[in-house]
Amino acid sequence: MYQQTIKKSVEVTGIGLHSAEPVRVVLEPLKADSGIIFVHAKSGLELSLKPENISETKLATVIGTRPNSISTIEHFLSALYAYAIDNLKVTVYGSEMPVMDGSSISFCMLLDEAGIKKQDRLKSVIVLKKEVKVEQDGKVAMLKPAKKPIFNFKIKFDHPVIGEQSFVYNFSKKSYIEDIARARTFGFAKDIQYLQSINLALGASLENAIGLDEVSVLNPEGLRYENEFVRHKILDAMGDLMLLGHQVVGEYVASAASHELNNKLTRKLFEDASSYELIKFEDYESSKELVKVFA
Repeated sequence: MYQQTIKKSVEVTGIGLHSAEPVRVVLEPLKADSGIIFVHAKSGLELSLKPENISETKLATVIGTRPNSISTIEHFLSALYAYAIDNLKVTVYGSEMPVMDGSSISFCMLLDEAGIKKQDRLKSVIVLKKEVKVEQDGKVAMLKPAKKPIFNFKIKFDHPVIGEQSFVYNFSKKSYIEDIARARTFGFAKDIQYLQSINLALGASLENAIGLDEVSVLNPEGLRYENEFVRHKILDAMGDLMLLGHQVVGEYVASAASHELNNKLTRKLFEDASSYELIKFEDYESSKELVKVFA
C-alpha cells in the first residue's frame, strides 16, 4: 500500500465547540513523506503530528501553545486515521477545528469530496512489539500487539442512559463510516454553566452534541446508536492515536480513558523504542490483510 494525500484542495466552515467562534479550514494535498501539517493561519505557525506538540487535553486535544494553538483536532484526525491519509496541509483560520455535528462524519464527507490520491512512496505503519500501559485515578489506556487495528473501550457513568458500556471495534474504513463516524460527543446540562465560566463549551448545542439532563437525552431525535457514547470514545481515541503520525497496528484497550491519558500513552510508546517498529507495508507479514482493512 502506498502513501495517500487528497486529489484537490477543499474547505469547510463551522463554529468552534469551545470558542463558539466561526472557523474556516482549508485542506491541501502535500507530497509524499510530508506528513500531516496543521497551519495556524493567523501566525503562520506550522505544527506537525507529534505527541509532544499537544499542550492541553481538557475536554479536547489541543496542538501548539496559546495564542498559536488549534483546539479540538481529535474528530478530524479520527477521519484521517480511517481514510489512511499520510500527507496533508490543514490551514485553520481560527483557534479550533469546527465541531460540525459533534462527530467525524462531516470530515469523512469532506475527504470524499476531495478524493484520495495514491502517491509514489510506500506507506509505513507503527507495529506494536510489546504492551505499553498508562494508568491514572482508576483510568487505564494501553496498546498491545495485534495483527490489525482493534479498539476495545469501556466506560461507566452514573447516568441511567449511559451506565456501563463496552465496545470492541475491529477497524476497517468501511465499518468506520457505518459504526463509528456518526457517534457524537456528549455533555451534561448540569456541567454547562461551569464549563462556560472557564471558556469551554461556549458553542455547544443540541445541533453538535448529545445533551443529557439528570435522567434522559435532551436531543429530540434521540441517539444514533444505542451505545453511541462508547463509540464516540473510540472515535476520539483513534484521533488521539493519529498524533503518532502513522496508523497503529495493534490493540488499543481502555477503561474510562481521556484525551489526557491517550496523550500520556502516545508519549510513553515513543519513549521506549523497543515497544514498536515503524514498518513499510511491503516488509510487514500481514500487509495484504491490512490493505483490505484500509481500503
